[in-house]
Order: sequence, then structure tokens, then C-alpha cells
Amino acid sequence: MKKFLSNDYLTMLCRLFIGGLFIYSALDKIVHPEQFARIVYNYHLVPSVLINLFALAFPMTEFIGGVCLIFGLFYTGTRNYFGLLMIVFIFAIGINVIRGVDLECGCFTVSSKAKSAGIGLIVRDLALFIPGILLFFSKSRRWMLDNLIFRTGR
Repeated sequence: MKKFLSNDYLTMLCRLFIGGLFIYSALDKIVHPEQFARIVYNYHLVPSVLINLFALAFPMTEFIGGVCLIFGLFYTGTRNYFGLLMIVFIFAIGINVIRGVDLECGCFTVSSKAKSAGIGLIVRDLALFIPGILLFFSKSRRWMLDNLIFRTGR
């Protein structure tokens, strides 16, 4: 198990996958913030006064965080941020499934045609959480800018 968690290639693959996924998911939200704000409003979890600010700022954190994860910059914080985001996504969808809300998840597109079954979204997010768990326990620090910039040498 220790060797599995120290596999440089597997860790890099997970970084590329999760980082790329979050970059991709941010693009449509960045281009259409007004549609993303509507989706955020429909979740009924963010105070109304903060929805526009959230719709502008959140996709940028996804994009910048995805780039940082891929390049291994501020790695520990970025990895933890994405793990926390996946947990928040699962709870947000779960709360709305319990409420009986028909969701436009806003995960990868802000199109109004992108309706999804809530339970299916939860299962998908749980599956996407698995590579994040691997990153959390991985001891690999190879191919990271943190090593060059901060000279951690791990």
C-alpha cells in the first residue's frame, strides 16, 4: 500500500485528471456568470446578496486551483481545497435531492438544458472523490513547482 501511495505516475495522473476537470468545469461559468448566478440561486444555499459575487469568484478559484494542482503549486492547500469542494458539492446536491428540487447542477455547463438526476450526481461526485483521496494520502512530490520554488526537496 505504501508503494501504491508513493507512485509518482499515479499521483501525476490524478493531479492532471482533477486539475483538468476543474479547469474544464470553470470555463463555461467564467464565460456566462449570469447563468451560473441563476443556477447558484436555485440551490438556495448562498445568501441572495452574495450570489453575484459567488458566481464571479467561484469559477476563478476552480480555474486557478486546477492550474495550481496540475503544476504542483501550493499543492497541499490546493489538494485540500478540491477535496473540501467535492464534499460541499455532495452535500449541496444531497440537500436539494431531499428537498425535491429538480437541479441544473452547473457542474460542467450553465446551459438550462443540463438537468441531472440528483442521486446520479452524488454517485458521480463520490467517484470523482476517489482520486482526491489518493492525492491526500500520496507521499509523491515529484514534478511539482513547489519543489523548485520552495525547495522542499521531498
